[in-house]
Amino acid sequence: MKEIYELFIRTEREEKLYEKAAELAKQFRKRAHLYDEQAAFPFENFAELKKEQFLSLTIPKKYGGQEISLYEFLLVQETIAQGDAATALSIGWHLGIIMNIAQERKWKESVFSRLCKEIIQHQYLINSAQSEKATGSPARGGRPETTAKKCNGSWMINGRKTYTSMAPALDYFIVSATIAETGEVADFLIPRFTKGVKIEETWDTLGMRGTRSDDLILEDVEVPEEALVEMKSQKKKGNPQGWLLHIPACYLGIAIAARDEAIHFAQTYQPNSLSHPIKELPEVRRKIAEADIELMTARHFMYSVAEKWDQYPDKRLHMGPELAAVKYAATNAAVKIVDQAMRIVGGQSLFTSSPLQRFYRDVRAGLHNPPADDITLSLLAQRAFSHE
Repeated sequence: MKEIYELFIRTEREEKLYEKAAELAKQFRKRAHLYDEQAAFPFENFAELKKEQFLSLTIPKKYGGQEISLYEFLLVQETIAQGDAATALSIGWHLGIIMNIAQERKWKESVFSRLCKEIIQHQYLINSAQSEKATGSPARGGRPETTAKKCNGSWMINGRKTYTSMAPALDYFIVSATIAETGEVADFLIPRFTKGVKIEETWDTLGMRGTRSDDLILEDVEVPEEALVEMKSQKKKGNPQGWLLHIPACYLGIAIAARDEAIHFAQTYQPNSLSHPIKELPEVRRKIAEADIELMTARHFMYSVAEKWDQYPDKRLHMGPELAAVKYAATNAAVKIVDQAMRIVGGQSLFTSSPLQRFYRDVRAGLHNPPADDITLSLLAQRAFSHE
């Protein structure tokens, strides 16, 4: 497996990150089937991630974190996903959100520094709760029906959020809400054990079952004034967010795992109609080669864009189309690669004992992570025909 990483590991630090992530992935792979089958949150996996201090990888060095780059973040995510995709996607939200807050600097220093210290000291988990049934994905621009009202110097928040990944394990939620008095939208930082915070187990999906993206219910949740961490503008679009490349990295990790599974099968399966394993068949070799071309194309695209993001901060404002295109190219390539792997293995790939059927279900979730394909295509078309 490591040989396909040789081109992408550039430094000794990246080598160490990869090795540690690969060792974790090896352990996660042993439990992936069980977590998927039971649609259970992978608490054991996260205990190991916490033990290895992975929750602080993207925390700035000045707060005691490792402050890894976007490129390094993707290397870690892609590797972990080969062991258990649901674990990788989940930890990716936590790590990416911390990276984004640090880069955009929209939060009060005192609030963010305290959060970082708590993550380092107590291994706290954080994720955003933005989606709602009525609004769909936040990328579509819908105004939250969750409301925040001023009440005696505090905020009173009521609402219901969907797709709250890691819901059973989160210590903090970043909740978007519409301020009742002004109609403005803001993000609020809410601790898990605040009175009125509840989790309803609604996650019953085909893929990414271990993310446990259950519903978050907020009933008269009272938080202090400083819980408002960021105001959102409905008119002005936010800055491009490089951290979201953790999504395509995760799905390319699934593709790599499927590709490796197909190669192993081709090397070891020999039907009695042949005098050799099926790896010698031209059609099998063609399918593997086509899968590798898809994989190489997507990975080189993703890592080159990440490298540009890291090396040229002044160019980030103009990188939105490239970031969206990476997600589009990588997730669609991953779907194709898993399909090719299953065609090589044949009917045996459909057995529940085969990891390929899990890869098939998990990889399709990438099509519904942000940004959706239609948004990306619209963005690129708009840029192509712009006269600015």
